Amino acid sequence: MLKLDSPLARMKAIASGLFLLAAALYVAALMLIHSHPVLGGYMKAFSEAAMVGAIADWFAVTALFRRPLGLPIPHTAIIPRNKARIGANLGDFICTHFLSREQVLQKVSEFDTARRLAQWLSKEDNAAVLSGLAVKLAGHGIGALRDERVRQFVRSTALARLEEVDLAKMSGQLLEVLTDDGRAQEVLDAVLNQVDVSLQGEATKKRIADVLATEFEFLRFNVFGKELPLHNVAGNWSSAKLVERISDVISEVNHDTEHPLRKHFNQQLGALVHKLKEEPAFRLRAAQLRAQLVQHPALHSYLTDMVDDVVTWFEEDITRSDSTTRQRLEEGTRKLGDALSEDALMQAWINDQILAMAGPLVERYRSEIGRYIAERIEAWNEKELVEQLESHVGKDLQFIRINGTLVGGLVGVIIHLGTEFALQM
Repeated sequence: MLKLDSPLARMKAIASGLFLLAAALYVAALMLIHSHPVLGGYMKAFSEAAMVGAIADWFAVTALFRRPLGLPIPHTAIIPRNKARIGANLGDFICTHFLSREQVLQKVSEFDTARRLAQWLSKEDNAAVLSGLAVKLAGHGIGALRDERVRQFVRSTALARLEEVDLAKMSGQLLEVLTDDGRAQEVLDAVLNQVDVSLQGEATKKRIADVLATEFEFLRFNVFGKELPLHNVAGNWSSAKLVERISDVISEVNHDTEHPLRKHFNQQLGALVHKLKEEPAFRLRAAQLRAQLVQHPALHSYLTDMVDDVVTWFEEDITRSDSTTRQRLEEGTRKLGDALSEDALMQAWINDQILAMAGPLVERYRSEIGRYIAERIEAWNEKELVEQLESHVGKDLQFIRINGTLVGGLVGVIIHLGTEFALQM
C-alpha cells in the first residue's frame, strides 16, 4: 500500500501534475489559436507532445510493475511475470561479478584482518567490551549449573567419562612419558638426594636410634641398682653408622651413571610400565578400583561441592567492580593485541590461514548464495515484490515521466518550428 506522504507518492504527484498542466495548456492553446495563431500554435505543439511523452513514459514505467489500467497488453507487468528469470539472472550476476574467488580473496587480502584485529584488541575500550561480553556469556553458562537438571547431566557425564578411562594403561603411558629420555634417572637422583637430606636431620637420626635401641634391650643392665643404658649407646652408634652408610651409597649412585642400582631401578620401572599397560591382572585390578571410585558416594559429593564452590565464586566475582575475572580478561586481551601488533610473522600466518579458508568457502557457498537469491525472489508474492522494488526505485523512475513530459514538449516545439520554417520556404 502506497503511503500518501511517501517520497514515491510525492514524485508520482509531481509527474501527474505536469501531465495535467500540459493538458490545461493544450486547452488554453485551443482557446488562443484563433486570436493568437503563432503563440497558440507553439502552445498547442508543446502541450500535445508533452502529453504524448507523459503518457508514453507513464505507460513504460507502469508496465515494469503492473498492467497499465489493468489491461492485458502484451509485454507489460514485466517484473512480476519474469521474477523467476530475473532472480536467476540477478543471482548469477552477483556470483560472477561480486563473489568470484579472485575478487573475494583480493578484498580479504587488502583488508589485512590480522592487523585490524590487533589494533582493535589493543584498545582499552574494546578489550573492556570483549571481556564484558565474555563474562556475561560465561555467567549465563555458569549460572545454568544451579539447575539440578544441568548438575545431574554434568555429574553423570563426568562419571561416565571416568568409567571409560583405562587407569592401568593410562598410568603406564604417563609413567613412560615421565621417564623417557633419561628423566627416570633424574627422578631417582631427586628422590635419593631428598632421602639423604632427611637422613642427615637430627630428628630423623634420633627416631632411627630410638627404633634400634629397642632391638638392643638385652644390653640394658642394672649394676648395683643403677641402670646402665648400653642399649641407647648401641642404638645411637648403629644409627650413625646406618645413616653414614646410606649416605655413602647415595653418593656412589649420584657419581656413577652405570651404578647397578640405577640399572635395577630402570628394569623395575620398565617392568611396572609393561604390567600396567599389558598385563590383564593389573588392568582388571585398576578397573575394579575405578568402579569403586565411581560408585563411592564421597566422589559424588565432592563433584557436587566442587561445582557449587566454582559457581559461587564466579558469580560473586563477576558482580564486583574489581572483578578478578574481568580484569584478567581485559589485561589478557590487550596483551594479545599488543603482542600481535608487534609480531609481523604471526599477522602473516593469520592472514594466510584466513585466505586459505576463504577460498574453499567462496567456492562452496557462492552457488548457494546465487540459488538463495533466485529462490527468494521467486518465492516472493508478486504484490510484495512490486511494492519492494517500486519503493526502492520507483521514485527515480518518476523522473522518467517528468523528463518525458518536458522533453516531449520541447521536441514538439522543435518539430512545429521546423514545420513552419519548411512551409515558408
